[in-house]
Order: sequence, then C-alpha cells, then structure tokens
Amino acid sequence: MEISGRVAIVTGAGAGIGAALSRRLVAEGARVVLADLDLDGAARVAESLGAAAVAVGGDVADERVIRGLIDRAEAEFGPVDLYFANAGIGGGAGLDSTDAQWAAALEVNVLAHVRAARLLVPGWLARGGGYFVSTASAAGLLTQLGSAPYAVSKHAAVGFAEWLSVTYGDNGIRVSCVCPMGVDTQLLQSGLVPPEHAAEAELAVKAVKTAGAVLSPEQVAEIVVAGVEAERFLILPHPEVLKMYSHKGTDYDRWLDGMRRFQAALRG
Repeated sequence: MEISGRVAIVTGAGAGIGAALSRRLVAEGARVVLADLDLDGAARVAESLGAAAVAVGGDVADERVIRGLIDRAEAEFGPVDLYFANAGIGGGAGLDSTDAQWAAALEVNVLAHVRAARLLVPGWLARGGGYFVSTASAAGLLTQLGSAPYAVSKHAAVGFAEWLSVTYGDNGIRVSCVCPMGVDTQLLQSGLVPPEHAAEAELAVKAVKTAGAVLSPEQVAEIVVAGVEAERFLILPHPEVLKMYSHKGTDYDRWLDGMRRFQAALRG
C-alpha cells in the first residue's frame, strides 16, 4: 500500500493516536478527513495540516455520521481509500457495569467498525480495493483487568477485523488490526473505568502501565503507517504482545492462572 495520494478517514482524530495518525498520513502525502465527537479538537489538528485535511464533528458510531464522512471525503478529495476506525472509549468496571455502559462500549468499539465497513466495502469491491484499519487493543488479544466492557468489546473488534480480512481479502480489500498496550492518551490518563469505581480504575491503569512501556501517540502512528504500507494484518506497537498471545494460546489455563497472579500482585 502506497500512502501518497490516498484519501483517508481517521476517527477519534481530535487527539491521541487519531491526531498523530492524521499528521503522519498527511506527511506521507495522503489527504485526510478527521472525525471526532470533539469538533474543536479535530479542527485544530486539521488546521495545522493545511489543505490536505478537513475536520468533521459527530458520533462515529452513528451510521448517518459515517455516511457524512464518506460524502465529505469524496466531495473534498475523492473516493475513500483507507478508513481508520480509531475512535474508542473505556467502559464500566465489572459485573456492576450498567447496560448503558456495555451498550456504549459495543457501539463505539465494535459497531462503529461494522457500520463503516457496511458503507465502504461495496464501493471498494466495485473499485477493486480498499483498506480498513481497526484500532483495537492488546486487550482484544489478551484481556483488560478492571474493565469487562472494554475487554469484551476489544475482543469483538479483533474478531470483526479477522472476519473482514478472511471474507474479503481475496477481493482486494486489505485489513489491519492495531493492538497496542499502553499509549499516552487521555483514555489512559483519565482511566479506562469511571472514577466512581476507584479500585478498578486504578487496577486497569496499573495493569497497562506495568505490562510494558507507555508509548507516545506519534510512536504508535509511525508503527501503524509502516504496518499498513507492509499490508500486515496484526500491527503490534508493543512487540512483546505477540509473545504473551503465544503463551495464552499454548496453555490457556496456565495463562489464566498467571493473569490472576498478576491481578493479585497489582491489588497488593
């Protein structure tokens, strides 16, 4: 995949990984529509990138908003080549997570991807190609201590990316799934769990920060773009995740026992 000259949409682009991805894509010669619930944030990033970027506000789990992003991209730059489903949220804590918290995590972390693919794939099939990039999480391959909705929704995001690749990979549609551990973003700093669940919020953040290095969004963006250029399905900004995932698959019970010990140690 050659990035230069491509048209991309990046969701969650007002800050963090999405903003860094947008900057890197423009630097590589792409033209980008930046989408975020925080229009002001997306607009600030877009303005810094000049004529190669425009910002659109809205909830990217809403199919009407996604359709508007595609229409705006086509009107400004041409047909969409790459879609970075990067927007994500945390969720509730454990079994006391409300139905609303579960629904929000599934809407943003999974169904937003499904709805975007539903709108884009038919056109990509007709044109002979397209690229879907899902930002999941290492939690989608391993798990997330302290937050059931986050862990489950990120597993689902990985599962959907796998299905998309298997189903359409022979038709010119490429898929990448990004699974980082700790990244220095507002999501990590504010906690993956609502502050009213103080113990679980602390556990979730400690688990991420203890497992490996906390990367900058710019470091992650560089790795993601390199992975897309190589058309690699699994993009791991933290390479050690592959070793952890391998251990999990080799002996699931031993891995679960190890995670329980890790959780106990973090709880002190």
